[in-house]
Formats: sequence, structure tokens, C-alpha cells
Amino acid sequence: MERTAVNPWPWSVDLGYNQAELVSGHTRTLYCSGQTAMSADGKPQHAGDMAAQLALSLDNLEAVLAEGGMSLANLVRLNVYTTDVDRVFEHYGVLAARLGAAGVAPATTMLGVTRLALPGLMVELEGTAVA
Repeated sequence: MERTAVNPWPWSVDLGYNQAELVSGHTRTLYCSGQTAMSADGKPQHAGDMAAQLALSLDNLEAVLAEGGMSLANLVRLNVYTTDVDRVFEHYGVLAARLGAAGVAPATTMLGVTRLALPGLMVELEGTAVA
């Protein structure tokens, strides 16, 4: 697989994401459902703690990627849904550090939403990975 960052403007790179990623030569694509701060038995975790919810959501996304034979290094698209955009930005380093450690800056969209599927959830991460 070959990835090429597409950035007609440099400002997004400073924020840790590319405007787009051109992927060629890949053989597999994994479309991941949104992952939230849920325990292995399906119970919401870390009520009111955005940093902890963001970290667990990312852990859960990594688990799905791993089950599909991939990792964060394969992530080319990330959608972030949140009930509080300002609080996500306060803790965005949690996400940015792990993506940076994986050597990726996936094309990313962040959307503020009224609520997520279950009460108490504040952030959901939806990704697309290729290998």
C-alpha cells in the first residue's frame, strides 16, 4: 500500500491531520463502526471524563483494527463525533499523541452532535483503514 498526503494548504498538518490521503495498491479496506468508551461487556465508562472517554474510545478502535489484522498505522480516515467540541479540543493531545506515535495523520472530520447512542457518552471515533 502506498499513501500520499494531499494538502493544498499546510495548516492542517500543524493540527495533526491531512486534508486527504491518496491510497493506491491496497488490497483490503476495513470500515469501522463508531467506537465509544464502552467496556468489553457493553457498558458506558468514565461518565463526565472526556480524556478517559477519548482514550478508551481509541483503545476500542485499536481493538477493532487489530481484530481485522490492522493497526492505527493503517488508519486513513477518522471521524470524531462529540457532544462537546471544546472539551475534545482540551484533550485532543490524547488522540494526537497516539496517532503521531503510529506515524499517521488521517483525513479527519470532527462533528458536534446533540447526543450519542447512549446517555453519558461524549465522544465516538469512526475510522477507515487500508492495508
